[in-house]
Order: sequence, then structure tokens, then C-alpha cells
Amino acid sequence: MPRRSSRALNAALPNIPQTPHSRRFAPEVTRVTECHRSTRYNSPQRLVEVLIHTYMSAPDSRFVRACRAEPVDTTPVWFMRQAGRYMAEYRAVRKQHSILEICKSPELAAEVTITAAEKLGVDAAIIFADLLLPLEVMGLDFRFSAGEGPVIEKPLRTADDVKRLRSDRAADLGYVAESVRRAAKHFGAKLPIIGFCGAPFTLASYMIEGGGSRSYVHTKQMMYTEPKAWEALMAKLVHVLAYYAAEQVGAGADAIQVFDSWVGCLSPADFRKYVLPHATALVHELQKTGVPIIYFGTDSATLLPAMKETGAEVIGVDWRIGIDDAWASLGHRGAVQGNLDPVMLFADKKLLRERAHDVLQRAAGRPGHIFNLGHGILPETPVENVLALVDHVREFSARKAIAR
Repeated sequence: MPRRSSRALNAALPNIPQTPHSRRFAPEVTRVTECHRSTRYNSPQRLVEVLIHTYMSAPDSRFVRACRAEPVDTTPVWFMRQAGRYMAEYRAVRKQHSILEICKSPELAAEVTITAAEKLGVDAAIIFADLLLPLEVMGLDFRFSAGEGPVIEKPLRTADDVKRLRSDRAADLGYVAESVRRAAKHFGAKLPIIGFCGAPFTLASYMIEGGGSRSYVHTKQMMYTEPKAWEALMAKLVHVLAYYAAEQVGAGADAIQVFDSWVGCLSPADFRKYVLPHATALVHELQKTGVPIIYFGTDSATLLPAMKETGAEVIGVDWRIGIDDAWASLGHRGAVQGNLDPVMLFADKKLLRERAHDVLQRAAGRPGHIFNLGHGILPETPVENVLALVDHVREFSARKAIAR
């Protein structure tokens, strides 16, 4: 086999987003090259894949294998917002600290991440952070108002507002990567860590509307009447989010979930024209890290085939469509995640089991199903029902695996 030079192997590194964490691959490339020149790494890209696999915390976990639509022993299960106010341990921390204080303290963020995952016995831990953190480093301050959710102090409304946004301070979000590193160190190979970021459209809608919205009038108005400003905003968001999420992978995240919480307000035509190119750009940048990408949106049944065009390995599905119909609309390509109605956790345990059973039956044991809710766990949810749901998913999917 011909000798491979360090220069040739380093040439493969531009395929990884260049962040302080990803750049640490470079010395490893040189070291491994010297040790294994004439052995199993027969291409630069293969060596990069091996190195990425090395830096993932739990690359062979049930969850990661399911993300890649590989067979697993039982259906993996985790929950969006699994560290939240429904859990007494989290409420105790919140009595002492605000949400942003927890997010910006790697010690606290890792603690609530670890506590929730261990209490529930789930197959993955999603790092505790907030969707809107990137807004701050882009120059938009926000606060949480009791009963109203996040409020943007000065919403974007004009092309000049977009021009003033910063896109060179993503490294200031490094506290989230540090939270990932601490959680990954705690779990090691036992449990994968999910990093996350908001999708360009959802963050743009917050930035323009100034908070949540029912009609997204201001957002759509910019899309329709200020196309250059919209494109500039999307480009800045993709740049910041790609760096931010890649940093989480460099710190040990095994997957990245991209949350497009408000994308369901769009028609399929508007999604394709104004959002899909930018969501695709973000997914493609993040795929260079080597970890699977989950793309999730709510009220998105009509958008699922277009969402799959981003190339994301996993499409998250909310509860408004059967998981079997959702998967069929994707041509059964790749993996799907979902999709029990979060309010079902308020039902009695018999009905809860029946509905969870229905989701699993519809998935039919096909490789690539990750059990989750159709959105996050609600604050008043009885924690004992969440625990019962985890047990049922494990019990039922294990029986199905034995039957096969």
C-alpha cells in the first residue's frame, strides 16, 4: 500500500467545520498517520471518519445506531425537554438560578442534563441550553417574561437591522460546549449526548416577531417584501449556528438536533422557496462533523418530504400524523423520531400504554425508529407517567425484537 503523507491527510480536514475543537483533529491526523501509514487507513477521508468516531462519546450506542437506521435490540427512547419543571430536582435548581444562569454555567447545565437522563433511564441525554442563546452573540438581547416566554428587546424589522447583526462572536457560546464536555465525561460510552441548535427560520421568526406569534406577519412580510434582507439574515444565522453546533460535537456530542419549532406556519411552497435552501446549508455543514443530524419541526406533516431533502439522517415527527404515514411520506429513507402527543402523559397509565403501543406498532420494528414525544414534556406532567412510558417502550420493543 502506498505511503500516505500528512499533507494528504490534512487535506481532508476542510470537510470539518473549522472551530477550536475541530482543529484539534490536525495533530491527531499527523500522529495516526505516522503510526498507521501502511495499515488500515487507506484514504484521507477514512482516517477523518475514524478520528470523528473517536471523539464521539458513545458512537456505538443504541441511539446513534438507530439514527443511522441500523438494527438495534430495543427502540431507543428519550424526550425533548426531559430536564424541565415537571421534575422536582430541576425545580430545586430553578429556585436558586434563572434559566440563563443555568445555561451559562457549565456545571449547572451538565448537572440538570445528567440528573434528568439518569432519573428517567433514557437512551440519550440532550444538553440543557436554550434555543435563543445565539441571538445574544449576534447583538439581540432577550429576556424571559413570566407567562409570556422569551421577549426580544429590539426586534428586527428592516434591512439595516439585519446588517447590524454580528456573525463573528459564535465562540462566545463556548459555555454550551463546555456543558457538553462535562456531561460526556460523566457518561463516557454509557450514554450518548445530543447537542442542539435552533433552525434558521425559527430563530429568524423570534428575532423579527420579538417573541412567539400566531400569524408570523412580520416574518413573512420580510420574506415576501425584503428578499435580500431575508437572505442576508439566513446566511448570518447559518454561519453562527454551524459554528455553535460543531463546537458541541467537538466537545463530545454524538448527534445534533435542529429545532424548527415554528416552521409549521409555512406552506410547502414557502418552505421550499424561503427556508429549505438555508436549512439544507446548515444540515450539510453539520454533517461534516460526522455525527447524525435530526431535523425536527412542529405542525410539519405537509413539509416532511421537503424537510428530508435537507439530507438530515433523522426527521423528527410531531403527533399530528401517524408515524407510519410520516415514514411512508419519506419513502422510508433514513430514520424517524417521535411521536406521542405530550398531553398523553396526563392520561391514565392504561391509555398511555395503548397510545405508546400504537406508535410502536406503526413503526413496526423497522430499523431507524427513535421513540420520543411530538414536542417537549410539559411543565405539569406527572413524572411517574414519564417513567412508566420509558418502561413500556423498553418492554414492548424488546418483545418485538425477540419475536423477530
